[in-house]
Amino acid sequence: MDERTAAGAERQQLPDGPSVWCTSGPAAVAMWREMLPPGTYHRAARRLRGGDTLVDVGANIGLLSLHCARARPGLRIIAAEPAPALHTCLERNLAEHAGTARWRAERTAVGDRAGHLSFTYYPQAPGNSGLYADRQADDGITLAFLRNSGIDAEDAAELLDGLHEGVELTVPVVTVSELLRRHRVDRVDLLKVDVERAELDVLRGVEREHWPLVGAVVAEVHDEGGRLDAVRDLLGAQGFDVRVGQDPLLAGTPLYDVEAVRDV
Repeated sequence: MDERTAAGAERQQLPDGPSVWCTSGPAAVAMWREMLPPGTYHRAARRLRGGDTLVDVGANIGLLSLHCARARPGLRIIAAEPAPALHTCLERNLAEHAGTARWRAERTAVGDRAGHLSFTYYPQAPGNSGLYADRQADDGITLAFLRNSGIDAEDAAELLDGLHEGVELTVPVVTVSELLRRHRVDRVDLLKVDVERAELDVLRGVEREHWPLVGAVVAEVHDEGGRLDAVRDLLGAQGFDVRVGQDPLLAGTPLYDVEAVRDV
């Protein structure tokens, strides 16, 4: 297999991590940073045990799945990613680095009902792609991140140029509950949700009978239109202890991390 494929994938060596397939090396490195301590995803991975089940919604190229599989051998992983180029990388990365994990990678978006929807794919910023992409808002979030990272305004503006030029795709959509039925999942030790404004849709797609199977949720939430409070209320009503935090590099943006674990 060539180091660069017809799908536009390339190899990227991650800092203190594996060499992975991705569509954007800088984006892969930035996403890998989220897996490292003291981040939300790192804490969630530490709570897993061998043999646990991870449902990775908005898997992108699979970095959380890989991080969890490396930290906890023997996991079962159900990963969902709708963008074809990212899904190709996801499958290759799991095949190369998932070790003893049992995994399946579904090429689908996840929402509150099954069907097909328009999905905006950003080739230069794949992690910001989504069903509810908003170029102006996404530019604003990225600009704040760059400034918080110490990049001056002129350089930040140059980096933003064309970053969120999107390609419109039509993608299949399923619910979390359909994924659980499809793969005969009888427990979800960690449900991860990173879907760029569709997080409430994903959680509303968990049917009442399946909520008791879910032990923990970690989600990135765009707090627009009261979405953060709605997510917190939904998870609290299902018996989770909910904590909200924000990466210092995202200060001044509507992006928050939500960690929810069962009260014991």
